[in-house]
Amino acid sequence: MTVAIDLGGKVAVITGGSRGLGREMAQAYAAAGAHVVVASRKQDACDAAAAEITESTGVKAVGVAAHVGDWDGCSQLVDATIDAFGKIDVLINNAGIAPAYDSIESVTEALFDKTFDVNLKGPFRLASVAAPRMEEGGAIINVSSIASVRPKESDLVYAAAKAGLNTITKALAQAYGPRLRVNTIMAGPFLTEISEAWYTDAWRERARSFPLGRAGRPDEISGTALYFGSDLSTFTTGTVLAVDGGRTAMS
Repeated sequence: MTVAIDLGGKVAVITGGSRGLGREMAQAYAAAGAHVVVASRKQDACDAAAAEITESTGVKAVGVAAHVGDWDGCSQLVDATIDAFGKIDVLINNAGIAPAYDSIESVTEALFDKTFDVNLKGPFRLASVAAPRMEEGGAIINVSSIASVRPKESDLVYAAAKAGLNTITKALAQAYGPRLRVNTIMAGPFLTEISEAWYTDAWRERARSFPLGRAGRPDEISGTALYFGSDLSTFTTGTVLAVDGGRTAMS
């Protein structure tokens, strides 16, 4: 049996929506009929992505420049969405950063704070200002990382922030249920624009031991994102779901 997901009339906000996994999710939501707000830091990138989505799907999409690490900027993003569409049904907290550093000892306070601002403080703040204005039956979807449960020395700060995101997902599900659902996609390795930094011959050889033996295509995030945002998930909340080709199934 094939189940078609119809999000016609819904409004979805996707942070980090101008490229990578966010762009794929924005495209998927529009293809399912939802109006989308593409949010990222640069207005021109947001506008370009929104125009492409509208052209390819016929659904209205708008771009809104927003820095989710800015406390007041989160409120402005919610206001802009309400102004454009009158409501919010789905919020996808996808924006994230993972600044590189040479060693744990070299981590600066600025790098630490910036990483937590975007990956943890932003989703918390955006959820807290969006939730009271969201439609009943709506969904908040956080995008975490398998680094949160498989941290390395080289991504410790990022991993800690994403672990915090997993935690607030469970608490927000309690705080906003039963009116809203809150879930997390714990993403594994995907071949987005930033994958050039790690997608080497050595990585591909090591990936042969993973259950699915490869990295994910960006579009392979879409099914889970649509599930969490649709009526197919009406009895699912507080869940942290790994979408990682089985990487976290390994010891």
